Amino acid sequence: MARKQPKYISHDERKHMLNMLWTMIALLETRDDVENFFRDLLSETEAIMLARRILIAQRLLQGDGYDTICEDLGAGASTVASVHRWLQQGRGYQDLLPKLEKEQERQEKVKGKRSASQEQFTFEWMKKKYPLHFLLFNLIDEASLHAPRKIRKLK
Repeated sequence: MARKQPKYISHDERKHMLNMLWTMIALLETRDDVENFFRDLLSETEAIMLARRILIAQRLLQGDGYDTICEDLGAGASTVASVHRWLQQGRGYQDLLPKLEKEQERQEKVKGKRSASQEQFTFEWMKKKYPLHFLLFNLIDEASLHAPRKIRKLK
């Protein structure tokens, strides 16, 4: 899509287009809706650039310096400065970043619980949980533990 400078778009047209964008975003109800909408709207590169700005904002709020952020994320100093300026002037980042951190912590807890619950359903766990269902397996395992091991020589 060809770029058109905002200064060449009338104020009313700009206002109408942005209102439509904000309204569509506000209508999204689930994470899947949001993901599908932005996958259709943005290229992968554009989405990554937006996500990097969020990472830069997080790092700035954590107290990291420009040089560290530039080195770690491969961002330019001007991008870090822009995000820093937006953090100081705007409300969007500062209102949402604490919510984002809480959601990330919640997702990590769920991920930890999920991996722990997946460990529950291993074959060994099932044998212990339902010993009668796995009676033959358990008997074979027990017999192999107590049976003397003989080494046979093949002739």
